[in-house]
Amino acid sequence: MNQLLWLRSDLRVADNTALAAAMDAGPTVALYLVTPAQWLAHDDAACKVDFRLRNLSALSARLAELNVPLLIRRVEDWQAVPGQIAELCQQHRIGVVHINEEYGVNEQRRDEATAYALRSTGASLRRHCDQLLFAPDSVKTLAGGCFKVFSQFRKVCYSRLSHSLPRCIPVPAPQPWIPVARDPVPTTAAPFARPDDALRAHWPAGEDAAHQRLASFAEHCLADYQQRRDMPAEPGTSRLSAYLATGVLSPRQCLHAALALNQGELDSGNPGAVTWINELLWREFYKHILVGYPEVSKGQALRRHTEALPWRHAPDELAAWQQGRTGFPLIDAAMRQLLATGWMHNRLRMVVAMFLCKNLLIDWREGERWFMRQLIDGDLAANNGGWQWSASTGTDSVPYFRLFNPYSQSARFDPRGQFLRQWLPELAHLNDHDIHDPSAAAQGTGAPGYPQPIVDLAASRERALSAFRNLGERL
Repeated sequence: MNQLLWLRSDLRVADNTALAAAMDAGPTVALYLVTPAQWLAHDDAACKVDFRLRNLSALSARLAELNVPLLIRRVEDWQAVPGQIAELCQQHRIGVVHINEEYGVNEQRRDEATAYALRSTGASLRRHCDQLLFAPDSVKTLAGGCFKVFSQFRKVCYSRLSHSLPRCIPVPAPQPWIPVARDPVPTTAAPFARPDDALRAHWPAGEDAAHQRLASFAEHCLADYQQRRDMPAEPGTSRLSAYLATGVLSPRQCLHAALALNQGELDSGNPGAVTWINELLWREFYKHILVGYPEVSKGQALRRHTEALPWRHAPDELAAWQQGRTGFPLIDAAMRQLLATGWMHNRLRMVVAMFLCKNLLIDWREGERWFMRQLIDGDLAANNGGWQWSASTGTDSVPYFRLFNPYSQSARFDPRGQFLRQWLPELAHLNDHDIHDPSAAAQGTGAPGYPQPIVDLAASRERALSAFRNLGERL
């Protein structure tokens, strides 16, 4: 019997657990399902859809080198997936469908429905742990639950990794040719528009491009990562998140790159490498949260009592935040970076999220949704985890009384205003002091055309603190 590799967020041939298992079991055919209505329902960004298709095209060529034909089918949403796969199994005499697991509630339901539909065909569904270093049910508290505190989760992960590192699986050897025609990979998926060339240029597709970026980061930036990662004008972060979200890189490949620089050390040695390994474990942590607390996949706050917060309906302020017109330069520069590149510096994701949830007291779900609709690296677990952390509604979240001041954050992490000048050319003429707070310079040269702050920081801070205090001692 033939094997079917159902590709989802695992668009690579190197270190692909399901691909290796399928080709080891027998003649393998690969499948990718284009599901535009489902992508819309999940708020996928147009640039993310484009990046996915560009990587799929590169993957098709790599699979052809392995004599694995790639089938492409379009179904509007996941309701049609079980029937489509069952039909393909009958058509191509498939015995086993191999998948790398995904962890959102909808993804789990889709896969369960597919497993049920396959029973009538005589085929079965075989799941593989590939997105994670550890299967979610294998990292538990002493009471058998899912960790809610990252430091405790990290300690267990370090212990596990120190005894047994997950290996990277090599690219399988080519299989004998099988008489199944390859399908052409679509270049677009209506109704998603093709992003402009400038945005695409930030994100070259394919495994070769991903590995070049990883190697360059490891060689030139990883050792200084701890010092440079918070400086948005510096090339101090990896910019690998889009490749991880689409599965062009695996977390194992990233971990081994860090360990190679750090002489095999996990939590000692080079501080930059250790800090980056912790970031990989944060990514792991939030995916485990999806499984342990499925309500976060359903738009619910993990700390349920925070649902009583009196979020404001302020559409004009929300729109100003979305478009980078708040009058706070660091907020606006970050939001414009997002619109132009499909990506935002990690430190700034926290700053703009806290500004929306605390200073504007707008529901974190509005921000979560907007980010997903713009991000090329949009990932349910990481995006939700970051937003709930900033809003003080989630696991291991920032204390409610902690608010980032956008002026002081700007002066601290972009002291010369380089990042601000890049994204806010209307402020380029201001000196290194005034550029962080143009409203204070209004009596001097000022900043014509740049908006005044949409909120008073001190008053908005007190409003947020009052709202959280009124929830009572459950905080």
